[in-house]
Amino acid sequence: MKDLLFEDQIKDIEKHFSGWDFSYITESGRMDNGMLNWSYGSIVIPYIRNAKSMLDMGTGGGELLTKFQPLPSVTCATEGYAPNLPIAKQLLEPLGVAVKEVKEDNLLPFGDGAFDLIINKHEEYSPGEVRRVLTSDGIFVTQQVGGIDCVRINEALGAPVNEEFLHWNLEYASDGLRREGFEVFDCKEEQPYQRFYDIGALVYYLKAIPWQVPDFSIERYKDSLYSIHETIQSEGFFEVKTNRFVMKAKLQKDY
Repeated sequence: MKDLLFEDQIKDIEKHFSGWDFSYITESGRMDNGMLNWSYGSIVIPYIRNAKSMLDMGTGGGELLTKFQPLPSVTCATEGYAPNLPIAKQLLEPLGVAVKEVKEDNLLPFGDGAFDLIINKHEEYSPGEVRRVLTSDGIFVTQQVGGIDCVRINEALGAPVNEEFLHWNLEYASDGLRREGFEVFDCKEEQPYQRFYDIGALVYYLKAIPWQVPDFSIERYKDSLYSIHETIQSEGFFEVKTNRFVMKAKLQKDY
């Protein structure tokens, strides 16, 4: 029989999650991330201050973009996850940000050369489409989640790893940008830890990012979850490696 602590904590899968706000488990100290040797915010803010027009790709609920104020006079944001759209619009439109739904990243609803800055945190993108909507002297800044991100979760659960994205890393992504005529610079890639200090934090996280284990449910993975729970009880936490990389890119002058 599963212990009462386990049964109580896995009920956290029922807790409400909206936008891209993990504060329920991060601010309470139930999940923690190792530090990167860069700050996405510190990288993009100087560019934002000097931009006249900017696009934020994959804005989530808009929470992060609000922290980058003041924003350029022309600022747009895209979001492809339907539940986030009304949240982002409610938060960003009063700030003058136009929020657009985008279902296909190679079909951005903007004209050619519309932005002199495009920022992108953890959102898919088409290098050719980024090139199309960027001005000739514009800058593209992106932080991406690599294809081996948190695969230990899948391994510990006995769940399939999505092999479709295992190739997605700094080398592959930068090569794709170069093929579209970009000069790629200031690149870094790291694998900091991510720790879960109770099983409830893990199930809450998996509910928030359903692409990690697409068929996840408590019932399907209950025995494996209990094994992870026992690891946490004996070691204090369940640790996995994340995968992040960051790049800046601008169009080559002779392209």
